[in-house]
Amino acid sequence: MTARFASPFDVSAPAGAEGWEQMYPYYLLFSAENRDYEDSVLWFRDGMHHPQVQPPFDTIIGECWRIALGQYNTRIFAVPPAYGIDQRILNGYLYIAPVPVSSAEWMQERRAIFIQRAGHYYRNWDQLFGQWKAKMRALIDELKALDVPRLPRLDDQAVVTQARGVSTGHRLLAAYDAMIEIIFRGWQHHFEMLNLGYAAYFNLFASCRRSFPGIRDEAMAQLVAGSDMLFFRPDDELKRLARLATDLGIAGLLRAPESPEAIVASLAGDPRGRRWVNAFEAAKDPWFCFSSGTGFYHHERSWIDDLTVPWAALTRYLDKLEAGESLERPTRQIAERRDRLADGYRALLDTEADRAAFDQDLSLARMVAPYIEDHNFYVEHWFHTVFWEKVRLFGDRLVAGGILGDREDVFMLNRWEVGHALYELVAGWAVGAPVRGRRYWPPVVAERRRILGVLHQWQAPEAVGPVPGEITEPFTVMLWGITTERVRSWLSGADSDDSVVNGVAGSPGVAEGAARVIRSAAQLGEIELGEILVCPITAPAWGPIFSRISAAVSDIGGVMSHAAIVSREYGLPAVVGTGKGTQVIKTGDRIRVDGGTGKVTILARGDDTGRADA
Repeated sequence: MTARFASPFDVSAPAGAEGWEQMYPYYLLFSAENRDYEDSVLWFRDGMHHPQVQPPFDTIIGECWRIALGQYNTRIFAVPPAYGIDQRILNGYLYIAPVPVSSAEWMQERRAIFIQRAGHYYRNWDQLFGQWKAKMRALIDELKALDVPRLPRLDDQAVVTQARGVSTGHRLLAAYDAMIEIIFRGWQHHFEMLNLGYAAYFNLFASCRRSFPGIRDEAMAQLVAGSDMLFFRPDDELKRLARLATDLGIAGLLRAPESPEAIVASLAGDPRGRRWVNAFEAAKDPWFCFSSGTGFYHHERSWIDDLTVPWAALTRYLDKLEAGESLERPTRQIAERRDRLADGYRALLDTEADRAAFDQDLSLARMVAPYIEDHNFYVEHWFHTVFWEKVRLFGDRLVAGGILGDREDVFMLNRWEVGHALYELVAGWAVGAPVRGRRYWPPVVAERRRILGVLHQWQAPEAVGPVPGEITEPFTVMLWGITTERVRSWLSGADSDDSVVNGVAGSPGVAEGAARVIRSAAQLGEIELGEILVCPITAPAWGPIFSRISAAVSDIGGVMSHAAIVSREYGLPAVVGTGKGTQVIKTGDRIRVDGGTGKVTILARGDDTGRADA
């Protein structure tokens, strides 16, 4: 009998959340019409990108990447072993299923196509990457410039005198359509090169496993460490601002017990302060367009929207400078360790041809490494920061028309429903008659907020459906950390010893210290120097905290996840993909993190005050 988790069709809605399905488009739901397929594959919860319950409008991001990732894998580059990744929502949470290529004959045909098409990109990588960045900057500018007009009592006379031929109402509807097209186009760009980047990583990993039996994934990942990555730039800007404040002698003013906005305003009256404020304003766009989370949720505000997160990091950097401590990452040491490791493995190869092949595979993986990380800043952070704020402008228009009570209510409607509400708003404006939406949408919004609150408390299972004999899809393994062994441990309830938590070896080294369990960016200020970060998943905007911790443990992620990559760049031990680290480990527990074996050991339990037992 095939081992399996519960069928998605047997998972009930939690009490009080009945009818949750009405929030989402039909194509995101498990259905009787498609049950033969949906009940025959393993679906795992996408806790890496979508760890929280999905507000209705926010599903647009998943809808974008469902198409974009799939098309590049399946229809454009013909990645040999993998089609796309399918999606369904269950009780508000996103579940995904990789779609493998099952035909050996078709896989072989796809391999020839992939070599030809991917080869074009690999041969011209730097030029195409430069073009990619230009496309993304142009798209962000296009989105910023998109006008979301207010509906006037009477349209401007210029509509007549200039014979414009279209009304403000039409322009409002066209603006919404344009915004939706832009977010989908941005995700088309997102995956233009990303799958090829992961394919280069996978190629290196596969060749290393053939040449060096028993090599650990963490060791292979170290071979591509030390790249100049853009997602460190926001943190570097904070360090630059801290140094400037110290040089100008205004560090104390930045620690005033006021809001960051009030401090910035007060500095404008001081010549030294004005110089610092000018540098601060220049850094904000784009480097503060940095989401506090994955960037996939509207409520994960960016630094530019909420300055408290970067300000906390800024003041910590001021403290370190005044204590004479360095703010630099150990970049040189990481690169030296990377090169020593590569030299050691190369020396194990017997022939010059084998060494040349190893160097070629390694060079390709290192070439793509900057894009694999940099694209994240361009899209999920900079682009999404602008997008979420643009959506709020449409919320403002619906509030002005009496259809919604608050601009944030727009996220309680899915993208199709927002189009419906805007259409009715413009129709009522055009006709001059009352609209149903003013009474229809407010109770719907209130009920959805209530249901989302219930779903947020539900413990979503890691997976549903049958367990395959082996999980081989490369992106699933490398990025999400979903391996055959991990899935089987979920099913069997293995790792029952609560003194040991097993995960993926993400970054080498061993560290012992007090655990600090952090579930959101709002808690980052609680971390004390030398503590071990334990979290569901890290976000790029958490970068400044890595200079304070001694190790990292995450519930979610594989060897190429953010927590693993950043830990390697800071020279910190990390264990990722534990599945249950935040459930088993408590703040104050004394733990040992072994980033070489993927094992976290609880050495002593902390008391209720957060102090470890003696």
